Amino acid sequence: MKEPNVNLTPAEWNVMECFWERSPLTGREVVEQMQACCGWSRSTTLTLLSRMEKKGALGVETEGNKRQFHPLVCREDAALQETESFIDRIYSGSLSLMVSAITRKQSLSQKEIDELYAILKGLEEEGNG
Repeated sequence: MKEPNVNLTPAEWNVMECFWERSPLTGREVVEQMQACCGWSRSTTLTLLSRMEKKGALGVETEGNKRQFHPLVCREDAALQETESFIDRIYSGSLSLMVSAITRKQSLSQKEIDELYAILKGLEEEGNG
């Protein structure tokens, strides 16, 4: 099954972090967690849950009057989508331009350079370079 293509807002990322740590959760459990970590009201959290269900980020199962939510997208896929969107928007899709910009402002450790080199070497060996 293909993961849904869901763009998450910063507030929705906060909610998804709860689900990626523990799932499924009831609306009440999410309300309590969001109030504790972000100071959100019950209505704010429930509105976000409803919006996220409609956009395909969350699924819901109902038993009686109890609704349990669960994520429909995994953290890794959401992060990849966000990264691709960022690179497209800010760097016109150029990964090398992004790396160049980052390394001008922040130096890389030898370990990071070695890791990047290993990634590039692996891609080259696979024929993707």
